[in-house]
Amino acid sequence: MSESVQKTIRTNLDQGTACLDEGKYDDAITYFTKVINLDPQSVLAYMKRGDSYLFKQECNSAIADYTKAIEINPNDAAAYCARGDALAENGSLGRAFDDYNKVIALDPHDATPYLHRGQVYLENGDTDLAIADFDKAVVLDPNSASAYGHQGFACQVKGELRDAIACYTKAITLDPEVAATYYNRGFVYVIQGKFDRAIADFDTAIALNPDIPAFYLHRGAAYEKKGNTERAIAEYRKLLERYPSNRLAKAKLKELGVTA
Repeated sequence: MSESVQKTIRTNLDQGTACLDEGKYDDAITYFTKVINLDPQSVLAYMKRGDSYLFKQECNSAIADYTKAIEINPNDAAAYCARGDALAENGSLGRAFDDYNKVIALDPHDATPYLHRGQVYLENGDTDLAIADFDKAVVLDPNSASAYGHQGFACQVKGELRDAIACYTKAITLDPEVAATYYNRGFVYVIQGKFDRAIADFDTAIALNPDIPAFYLHRGAAYEKKGNTERAIAEYRKLLERYPSNRLAKAKLKELGVTA
């Protein structure tokens, strides 16, 4: 392969990756396809094009690309894991679990497949199996904020609220920049009636990511449950200022006898 062809491949990979990161999935697919045409053995191009298809929810195309990557490199754990995610998204749970199990067989010390398999278990109502996988992920990677976050959410779903709080708190200690973790912990605090703690967590979640309507909605609900109707109304109105068509905020204001 000539140097000029290699340079073209690198350029298309870089441009495709930039488009993928920006959510321009059709453009990304075009660039990665150019790479594949020049280098049909490029596992990276098949993987990234598969990711682009998966973000577009074109699961069959994603599965085909991940499968091609596996054919080129049968020991590529990331390809099996990605195909497992696509299969699960496509409803082929048995085949998805086969792929996750293959990743575990290739690298028993990798926490990633346990996180992915556990998430599929959780989404399909198998909470105990999910917790078991998240527990294993924590053992394999005790510094993974994601593992503790997943563990916390599974405990929350099961109603084990104290354990959920402990897991979320550990996740925040390991990575204090993830807005969703504060939001999830705040949600549990609301259930426990600890409204001031919940509001503080929603405050942090909004500071980290001010573009999620649910953060404002649940902060308003926490104020409402606390008995501070004035602040609750202010929150719902603030949400409507940012998202004028938000039906939940309108419904909350209507319940409180206030016009939007």
